[in-house]
Amino acid sequence: MNAGCERPIGVFDSGVGGLSVVQALWQQLPSEDVLYVADTANCPYGPRAPAEIQSLSLGIARYLFDHGAKAIVVACNTASAAALQPLRDTWPEAPIVGMVPAVKPAATWSRSGVVGVLATPMTLQGNLYQDVVRDHAHGVQVISVVCPGLVELVERGEARAQAAVDALRPCLAPMLEGGADALVLGCTHYPFLREAIDTVSDARLRIFEPSEAVARQTGRVLAQRGLLAQGSNAGRTRIVSTGPAGAVRAAASQLLGVDLETTHVAWQQGVLGESDTTRYEK
Repeated sequence: MNAGCERPIGVFDSGVGGLSVVQALWQQLPSEDVLYVADTANCPYGPRAPAEIQSLSLGIARYLFDHGAKAIVVACNTASAAALQPLRDTWPEAPIVGMVPAVKPAATWSRSGVVGVLATPMTLQGNLYQDVVRDHAHGVQVISVVCPGLVELVERGEARAQAAVDALRPCLAPMLEGGADALVLGCTHYPFLREAIDTVSDARLRIFEPSEAVARQTGRVLAQRGLLAQGSNAGRTRIVSTGPAGAVRAAASQLLGVDLETTHVAWQQGVLGESDTTRYEK
C-alpha cells in the first residue's frame, strides 16, 4: 500500500467558507482525513492585492505540505484566481486542485439565457473566470455582481439572519430584473447563504456552485496517483485557524452541524508557524 494514502487532504480558505467544499469531500471521499486551514486573521481575501493573496496562499500551502498533506484543495475562488498557478509552479509534482466558478453548467442549463454571478472583485478580474465565461457562455448574458459584506456575514454566523437577506436584495436585484434564472456562486462562503438567496428571489434562481465537482476532481487526481485512502473507516477532519480558534469552531459547528477539533496557528514574519498544534501523525 502506498504510504501516502493515509496522509490528509489539505484544504484552505480565507475563513470558514471552504467548509462548503469540505462537506462535498466528506460525501465523495468519506474515508479521507482533512486538514483545513482557515486564515481568519486575513479574512476576507476579496479586497486584497493579488501579490498579498499569493504570499498568503504559498505560506498556507507550505504549512499543509509540512504537516503531511498529500494534496491541496484551494477552497477559495479568490485564492484560486490569484494564486493557483504560482502554487502549481512552486510544487509542480503535487496535486493541487482549485476552484472555477460554475459558469459552464449554469449557461448550459439556463432557459432564459441570462445567468447571474455573485463573486469577489479578484475572482471576477481573474483569468480563470474570464476564460470560463469566454469559453462557455456563448449566447448567454452574464450579469456579474460584487456584493460586499457577505463573507463577513457568514463568518459572524449570520448566514440565516435577516441581515443576510437585506444584504442580498440589492445584489440580486439586477439579475432578477434582467431575467436571470440561474445563479453562480463564485465564493465558497456563499453556499451557506442559500436560504437567504431563496428568500430574496422567491426560489426563482437555480443555484450553481462547484464544490461537488471539486470533490470529484480531487478523487480523480488521488486515484490517478494511487493516493486514495484505504479502508472504510470515516476520515478525521480538523481545523487550524490563524484567528481565534473558538470563533472558528463555533462557526463550523453552526454551518456543518458537527463539532470539529480546532486549534490556532500564528503568522510569524510571513510564515505560518506552530502554536498549540502538533505535526500531523496518523
